[in-house]
This record gives sequence, C-alpha cells and structure tokens, in this order.
Amino acid sequence: MILITGANGQLGTELRKLLDENEMQYVATDSKELDITDKDATIRFIEKIKPELIYHCAAYTAVDRAEDEGKEINRLVNVVGTRNVAEAAELVGAALVYISTDYVFDGTNAGEYNIDAKTNPKSEYGRAKLEGEKVVQEISSKAYIIRTSWVFGEFGNNFVYTMQRLAETHPRLTVVNDQVGRPTWTRTLAEFMVHLTSTDQEYGLYHLSNEEYCSWYEFATEILKDTSVEIAPVTSEEYPQKAYRPRHSVMDLSKAKATGFKIPTWQEAVILFKESLENNN
Repeated sequence: MILITGANGQLGTELRKLLDENEMQYVATDSKELDITDKDATIRFIEKIKPELIYHCAAYTAVDRAEDEGKEINRLVNVVGTRNVAEAAELVGAALVYISTDYVFDGTNAGEYNIDAKTNPKSEYGRAKLEGEKVVQEISSKAYIIRTSWVFGEFGNNFVYTMQRLAETHPRLTVVNDQVGRPTWTRTLAEFMVHLTSTDQEYGLYHLSNEEYCSWYEFATEILKDTSVEIAPVTSEEYPQKAYRPRHSVMDLSKAKATGFKIPTWQEAVILFKESLENNN
C-alpha cells in the first residue's frame, strides 16, 4: 500500500494522476484526513493502514510568509510534521520519500551544487526544509530525499500560471534576471519519485529538476513567447521580497541521471506542460 501526504497540493495531485494512469493503488490524504503536526494521530493513522511506501508531499511552501506570520506553521509542518511522518514510517517499516528544496543552499556557488555541497539556507523556509532533511536522515532507515527547484505544473499556483495571468492584462512585464536555477515540471518530479521507488534505487539524497538552467526572465520569455507581451529584465534589488532567494541555485543532476531516469530540458517540459493543458481542455 502507498500513502500520499499532501495529496491535494501541486505535487501530490500530479503524483495521484500518475499513479492512477499506472493503475497503482494508494491512500491519498491532506490535512483534513491526516494532520501530520499531531504526532499521536499520525502514528495511529499510519499504523492502521500500514503502508509499504509513503510519498511525503505535505509541506508549507509560502516562502515569504514563512519569514514572519507563517514562521511558526512553517516549522510545525516542515520540521515537526516531517518528524512525525518519519517516525510513523519507521514504526511500520515503510520507505519514505521526502521532498526538499534548493533553498537549502545560499546560491553563492559559481558552479553546480552537487549532492555533498555545503548547505547554508538563508530563509526560514530553507532552514525548515533542511531540518526536515536531517530529521529524515536521523530517523528513517529507508528514505529518499529529493531536492528540487522552481516547481511548476498543472495543479496549484506557480510561476507559469502567474506569467500567463499577468500577460492577459499587462502589455509589459518586468522579471528578475539575476537569479538563475533549474525549473522543474511536477510531472518530471512525480515520474522520478515513482522511478526511484519502483526500480529499488539506493536510498539517500538526490537532486531532480529539468535539464539546463535559466534566469526567471528567460523562463518567463519562454512561457510567453507566443504572445505580444514585452518582458523586461530587472535586478533583484528592483523587485524586493521578504525571503532571501538563492541567486545561483543550479543543482547537479548526475546522480539522478545515473539511475537511468531520462530528464527532459525545462524548455521541453514547458512545451509538454502546455500541450497537456490543451489536451485537458
């Protein structure tokens, strides 16, 4: 039996869609069915269904709110909740897949961040997700930790939808051009999660995003290339945000590729994503 936490979120919904296509049975939960911040309730729930595998997609991802009014819930979900899920998973002998982030890095590295690169989160969100990683490593004997970045997909709010929405009402958009990273399509990430677990890959830490990298400005330009909207590059200083964003968070994908998983480029992923939306409409 497979258990999905955060099953109604952006990644959780994509994962459910993929498992449905492959006729794989699972139990889907969100905070209404399973409050992961309640340790006793989490253990009871997981002991009752006894999953062999838990895809832990539940997370607090409001990066800017995590700096102030969301600081407590950020830690409660991303650290305490992850600890509760990890402990319950270990009790029933379940393998655990935990999703982390490029925000565990400070973004000052000129090259790619490899798996063993020094972490140095500069935001509350990044610090909580790194603590979540350490909790999983400490507790779980069968865990995959997947760091990802710049996530977009069909379900939930993300950069692609934001750009498309703004393009409907603005002839000109300004987008940050001095932050560089790898976009990640939720479909690619979900497929990699299933690939790791279904092919019995080695437990441990992985980086997974789409191939190649870009700035947010270049990402926006690709998203809106079929429109007449003008896109102008700006600096991070011209677009201040509460939470620190890594300026150069390009993560090395060689370990993920060594598993035999084929990773599309982010440009290919954007095209496939748009096609999937058209097919669903």
